[in-house]
Amino acid sequence: MNGESQMTATAISENVAQEDRLRADLYNFLGLLLAGPPDELLLAQTADLAGDESPLGVAINALAKIAKLSKPKTVEREFNKLFIGLGRGELLPYASYYLTGFLNEKPLATLRQDMNARGLNRAENVYEPEDNVASLMEMMGALIVGRFGTPAPLSDQKTFFNRHIATWAGHFYSDLEAAENSVFYASVGAVGRVFMEIETEGFRMSAG
Repeated sequence: MNGESQMTATAISENVAQEDRLRADLYNFLGLLLAGPPDELLLAQTADLAGDESPLGVAINALAKIAKLSKPKTVEREFNKLFIGLGRGELLPYASYYLTGFLNEKPLATLRQDMNARGLNRAENVYEPEDNVASLMEMMGALIVGRFGTPAPLSDQKTFFNRHIATWAGHFYSDLEAAENSVFYASVGAVGRVFMEIETEGFRMSAG
């Protein structure tokens, strides 16, 4: 994975509610942290985050605290152990692997069909399968704010989330929290896990 955008995009729509912009921002933030190790600027921005007393706010505060204590080179080594390693990392952050035990399986084919239907295209400089968690976080954030056209209605967000994210991302984030090599990324996993729980419940309660 790399820290550059995983997808090609158009201009972002202005007609998006503030709450949805915040949701999209968190999806994009998780996507950035999972696409590649954070540089000094992103690490500093993470250290400046401040949450409230909700479960998500507590997780964000814990992430900010560990970011303050972390150095880019240390986090880069952690990222490599988790996701790259010698041959493979400790975790394989792909929907196909989590759902079937193998890479490049039916979940990836289904995602590609849905991407084509929505006019989503993988960026030319990205070669890994599109069902990696960083790309899916970015896609979800993009759908919310209309980065690939008009903002997706809640019903379409719900369909995409339930089909491609809800089935495995919470499990991945829990694994990231508990991974042997996770220190900074354990807190990333906590934020992701709580956020996925909130999104799952929000979509469950929605009429769409």
